[in-house]
Amino acid sequence: MLNKERVPKQIVPQIEAYAAAFNSLPCAVIVHDLRDWSVVYMSERGLKSLNTTLQEITTLSSGDYYKLYFNQEDAEDYVPKILALLERNNDDEMVTFFQQVRFPDKDEWNWHMSSVKIFMRDETGKPNLTITIAVPIDAMHHMTAKAERLLQENNFLRQNYKKFSTLTRREKEVLAQMALGKSALEIANTLYIAVTTAETHRKNIKQKLNAGTYELMQYARAFDLV
Repeated sequence: MLNKERVPKQIVPQIEAYAAAFNSLPCAVIVHDLRDWSVVYMSERGLKSLNTTLQEITTLSSGDYYKLYFNQEDAEDYVPKILALLERNNDDEMVTFFQQVRFPDKDEWNWHMSSVKIFMRDETGKPNLTITIAVPIDAMHHMTAKAERLLQENNFLRQNYKKFSTLTRREKEVLAQMALGKSALEIANTLYIAVTTAETHRKNIKQKLNAGTYELMQYARAFDLV
């Protein structure tokens, strides 16, 4: 469905020409008006998933639309990527990211992999419409397990960034060694420090992160130390 009132008349036929193809895809297709980031088109699959109509969505401000359906924490990752895409204004480029969507009457978040591309430009060459393709992770059977692990690490990173940032550079180096299962003696030999110093670092790390062995390994993986 297309909100013709929100789209410049000259490009309505162009979007409608794609509609049949969009509706046949196993994903949601969304077109945004960059003047206010409102939705001007959504494929039938997307509207059905959200149990809504395009008319209902376009009565919402873009802020309310995103608050209603999307996890706001994800925006910290993908909004800068989209803004950079628009700034570069390149026909051959798109950005891809993970995004959590909450369907009506459901408590849990549903992960999607979304890709955004410039769809159309105004007479000056400035982007005025973007197109987004959102694929549910569950539909990507060969990627589900790997994607779920990556998403869990991403959530862990967000939730624990402040704690991790309290570690010194040396403590991060020691944490990487701890995640590999090395003893204080082995850490000392690897980093050329005294055993007592290695033991002190280990103690301080556990106190700062309030973490046991398993959680320390999570920190090391999430923050790319190992």
